[in-house]
Amino acid sequence: VQLQASGGGLVQAGSSLRLSCAPSGRSFVNYGMGWFRQAPGKEREFVAGITWSGPGTVYADSVKGRFTISGGNARNTVYLQMSMLKPEDTAVYYCAAKTRFGASYDRWGQGTQVTVSS
Repeated sequence: VQLQASGGGLVQAGSSLRLSCAPSGRSFVNYGMGWFRQAPGKEREFVAGITWSGPGTVYADSVKGRFTISGGNARNTVYLQMSMLKPEDTAVYYCAAKTRFGASYDRWGQGTQVTVSS
């Protein structure tokens, strides 16, 4: 099962975008999903995550109050609503899933480019 991210694009600062991530083909069991991003010349960083027990969400400090992560009813899709975008949010955004309980993210999707112009 592969994850497919979509929804990226080129927007102006202050705009909003909604990223989506869904499995290609059949659904799969997972214990949580999340979003990461990687800007040019930088390491990949965690953005937001959601666990289905609770459910619980967690955010990087840099996006708190601006980004919202949510999941689909089937618990194998995840969304990232991004508001008040800043140029520093420019990056390739990746979705990921935890397919083993208590483990780290081990299933990754291809990235979707988000570019925020000033």
